Amino acid sequence: MIDLHTHSILSDGELLPLELARRARVKGYTLLGISDHVDVTNIEHVVSSILKLSEKTEYHGGIQIVPGVEITHSPARFVGEMILRARELGIPYVVVHGETIAEPVEEGTNRAAIEGGADILAHPGLISEEDVVRAKEKGVLLEISARKGHSLTNGHVARLAKKVGAKLVFDTDSHSPSDLVDDDQALRIILGAGLSPEDFQEMQKNALGLINSIRNRRT
Repeated sequence: MIDLHTHSILSDGELLPLELARRARVKGYTLLGISDHVDVTNIEHVVSSILKLSEKTEYHGGIQIVPGVEITHSPARFVGEMILRARELGIPYVVVHGETIAEPVEEGTNRAAIEGGADILAHPGLISEEDVVRAKEKGVLLEISARKGHSLTNGHVARLAKKVGAKLVFDTDSHSPSDLVDDDQALRIILGAGLSPEDFQEMQKNALGLINSIRNRRT
């Protein structure tokens, strides 16, 4: 199991990063991305803390940990600037909190994240076909979410991504231990979105491909 969207106590999660990693490993995870919420007020603090995990990337029986951030509820006009700032600070990958129907995210955030070069657009809600086409062109992964509320539009995201040929990724958006899922539960969520077991495998490959591209850039 690969999951690139989780949260620790560095933002609004319940667990320290290494406890989160341990619990994920017990669930069968092989690669965990910890992408805590950031905006202009806390990005330097969160990045400086989460990057300490880069010193060692294997814990608790071999789970790989990759530090990231999720730019959250930033005004759309500043999203591109925030993505660049995260990269300047050395963060390996950037998630942007998309226009979920479960929260009052500013309209235009999806497009700003795509144009700004985010790696993953999280739970993008009722994303337009035009934006899905642009995500394909820009290589932005669109998220199928296990998170309550955010998952309500999984079917819409899946349908447009399949129609257009945009790449998908599966993430849990975990904030607490109970949010982590095993492969069986992940597959149920994928099937519920109208996708197939083969799509799930492709999403896991897309996540691994992102991480491998990051590693290649750094070598």
